[in-house]
Amino acid sequence: MRSPHRTLRADRAVTSLVRDSSLVWLASGIVGVSFGAVSVAGGLPLWVPVVMSVVVYAGSAQFSAVGVLLAGGGPLAAAATGLLLNTRTAAFSLAVAETIGGGRLARLVGAHLVTDETVAFALAQEDPGRRRAAFWISGLGLFAVWNAGVLAGAFAGNALGDTARYGLDAAFPAVLVALVLPTLRTDRAARRSALLGAALALAVTPAVPAGVPVLVALCGLVLHRRVREEVTAR
Repeated sequence: MRSPHRTLRADRAVTSLVRDSSLVWLASGIVGVSFGAVSVAGGLPLWVPVVMSVVVYAGSAQFSAVGVLLAGGGPLAAAATGLLLNTRTAAFSLAVAETIGGGRLARLVGAHLVTDETVAFALAQEDPGRRRAAFWISGLGLFAVWNAGVLAGAFAGNALGDTARYGLDAAFPAVLVALVLPTLRTDRAARRSALLGAALALAVTPAVPAGVPVLVALCGLVLHRRVREEVTAR
């Protein structure tokens, strides 16, 4: 039987983790509202952003995929763009494999909850037990808030009408820029790769279908590897 002192300490730990996660949840909910509203106001059926948020659950990949669809690109180009953007979570999953737990259900659900924010929050904890609690508390909370925000935004999108009147179409590039800015500021290889990718995407835009330029931009990763090799050689 657990002592009252130990129970109190555990309760305080949970309260602390919830408090620390709350700001991330708030930010995620706001972005979720934007995603749902712009998706529906842009012409997609209400169920598309809602189901995508439950099944895919990857903010940047969802924004990119829907952005391709709204720009006139096909479903295959949208899916390929979202999938490529989300491949980074494979490495994240390996980093928290032991934290998630050993059961099949825990691994299945935990893998779906892996995001940049959840993994970073979990790995910031030194104690293994607190690390596991941080992953599940932040992950479940983030999933709930994100989907609630998307649902609210999707219903609001029906009443918005033409998004050009509000400038909501700028939400897609604004969110994506916000996602990459921290890396571009600190990583010289990433900056060079981004510039090359942007140049290639702009060059092919007049000649290829919507969504394809995003895939062509990935060729900039070749430069990223070269710069990394130069830094290592030094």
